[in-house]
Amino acid sequence: MNSQWANMIQEQLMRRGISDARVLQAFEAVDRAQFVLPEYRSMAYDDGPLPIGFDQTISQPYIVGLMTASILPDKDAPSVALEIGAGCGYQTAILCQIFRAVISFERVPELAERARATLHSLGIQNFELHSGDGSRGLPGKEFDGILGAAAFTSYPEYLEEQLAPGGKMVLPAGRGSQFLYMVERRERILRKRLIAVRFVPMIQD
Repeated sequence: MNSQWANMIQEQLMRRGISDARVLQAFEAVDRAQFVLPEYRSMAYDDGPLPIGFDQTISQPYIVGLMTASILPDKDAPSVALEIGAGCGYQTAILCQIFRAVISFERVPELAERARATLHSLGIQNFELHSGDGSRGLPGKEFDGILGAAAFTSYPEYLEEQLAPGGKMVLPAGRGSQFLYMVERRERILRKRLIAVRFVPMIQD
């Protein structure tokens, strides 16, 4: 891990309150530069999103860390995550360090293929990456974590049905003004609005 990579973790995650060892270890295991287009490699550890082509972006490290920390499963429990919007695969790779398995969808076929190739090149195998619209999730299935990596026009309440007991979901939603929402399924559904964000819109069929 080079000094810029280490500084990214220290300054953008730890100093902003992301302290769970599983999240920090995941960031130490996955080099963001591997997921950035060659022309942006010099900015791979900067505090901001970067273009990945097809009008999509790789999220800033802090947002990736915050969203990951928001859906952490119980320690040592078998866990499966659903990711909606894989993009270049960076968030997927981080989730794969924490969850037993990750099922991911990416609407842009070229990005799905690139993400799949990058993940395999790094030896990451515990994922399924599907090319297609994942905005409806997988009805009839339940997940310990659900992460939406693009902004829904309105909050997708139907995805709550796919949370396993104790499961957590985080995603951006809003038309115009967007907010990051965290949801937890306990005896009842608990919803919390975290912060204002700006994500690319969810592409839906």
